[in-house]
Amino acid sequence: MKYGKTLRVTVIGAICLGLAACGGGNKGGKPPASTARTTSHKEEIQGAATKSSVFDFLNAKPDQTVQVNRYLWAASLDILSFLPVQSVDPFTGVIVTGYGTPPGGGRSYRATVHIKDPALDARSLNVALQSKGGPVSASTSRAVEDAILSRARQLRIADKKL
Repeated sequence: MKYGKTLRVTVIGAICLGLAACGGGNKGGKPPASTARTTSHKEEIQGAATKSSVFDFLNAKPDQTVQVNRYLWAASLDILSFLPVQSVDPFTGVIVTGYGTPPGGGRSYRATVHIKDPALDARSLNVALQSKGGPVSASTSRAVEDAILSRARQLRIADKKL
């Protein structure tokens, strides 16, 4: 029991340090290399979020199943629990949060998580983080993705022990 609590505190601390270390602005005058990926990913998620509605759910085919990995879903909500959830859509795999400040951090962030495959794999998960100043660095987003993947693996291992 103590091991789980220590691990959780360590993961949250690592995320907070990663989020606190990001920023500093663009000093070279050139757009960062991650801008194109962030913009296209953001448009992809917004497009996916606007395609689903109550009517789409009512018109769903009976053989249609949810294509979201439950461990990634639970881990995303667990790791980003300091952010207020604005909307979730398990059918498209999109979680959108509002602005929130990590414990011990000074900057506020918001996140959009897109789980696009039922596999427990890094390719199945995309996290777009944004601060009030704009998108955060790719390394910070990658650190949060790694924390979510690690937590998802822990949940899967714990589930197999039951």
